[in-house]
Amino acid sequence: MKYTAAEDRYKKMPYNRCGASGLKLPAVSFGLWHNFGEPASFEAGRAMLRQAFDLGITHFDLANNYGPPIGAAEETFGRLLKEDFHAYRDELIISSKAGYLMGPGPYGDWGSRKYLISSCDQSLKRMGVDYVDIFYHHRPDPDTPLEETMGALDYIVRSGRALYAGISNYDGEGIRKASAILNDLGTPLLINQNRYNMFDRGVEAGVLGAAAETGSGVIIFCPLAQGLLTDRYLDGIPQDSRVRTDGRFLNEQRVEQGKIEKVRKLSGMACARGQSMAQLALAWVLRHQEVTSVLIGASKSSQIVDCCGAVENSSFTREELAEMDRILA
Repeated sequence: MKYTAAEDRYKKMPYNRCGASGLKLPAVSFGLWHNFGEPASFEAGRAMLRQAFDLGITHFDLANNYGPPIGAAEETFGRLLKEDFHAYRDELIISSKAGYLMGPGPYGDWGSRKYLISSCDQSLKRMGVDYVDIFYHHRPDPDTPLEETMGALDYIVRSGRALYAGISNYDGEGIRKASAILNDLGTPLLINQNRYNMFDRGVEAGVLGAAAETGSGVIIFCPLAQGLLTDRYLDGIPQDSRVRTDGRFLNEQRVEQGKIEKVRKLSGMACARGQSMAQLALAWVLRHQEVTSVLIGASKSSQIVDCCGAVENSSFTREELAEMDRILA
């Protein structure tokens, strides 16, 4: 059946300005890291993307190596874009990245100009688009001069392959250096993508401050700690969970009882606030002025609906934050 987007899709989702740029991103964005390669159902992916867009999620985040196999998520997204979202392309923010292992030999990894530009071209072909809105360097490369890597991002933007340049997994000092180089080249750094959640608070040490200093946005991945910061594991490990079906990034050893007990206490706070545990965890991340958006993943449409409810209450009292810190300590 032909897809027609919900007419009220922009009524509930807040859109935050990305740093000092003119671009606004939805407070909740959707990542295709998981569940858009093998053996995931294509129709389940279609249902999730339709649900996300109907809820006002305009930003869809990919990378060259998302799958499995590598490249599969971009191919799936390209088919869905052609079949369902072609008429809405100008309403979408599509991002991709390069920086992790993509192919054999010396030109399929890290941050050389050769790798980044060729990988960007491959991503555009897989998705069937003329450009992406944001193209990221996925991780710092200790062996390639930062000037070369940022020069490649500048060229990707100037050549029309992307509208904006981003970086991912850089620390505060890396953000400052990358931003300075890009500013000199005339292509400002739009955004930095980092991991952040209640169990992993590393960005508080420097990333948020560096983003504010450089006028760049911050988009957070893994805000739910791969599902640990939901009610999914409070009563054991479900058979259809990521732990059971795909143990690459979340396995049984990481579902620690100590963390589960903390989530159980936090879940009580969420209930008192009229929120689900996932909504509490996302709201906790979104409370930072420097955070432009949170990236969620999902295996079913109902999870997307739940996560989008976080935008209805993302403010906390000092007492609530102090109690959460006490639980997490």
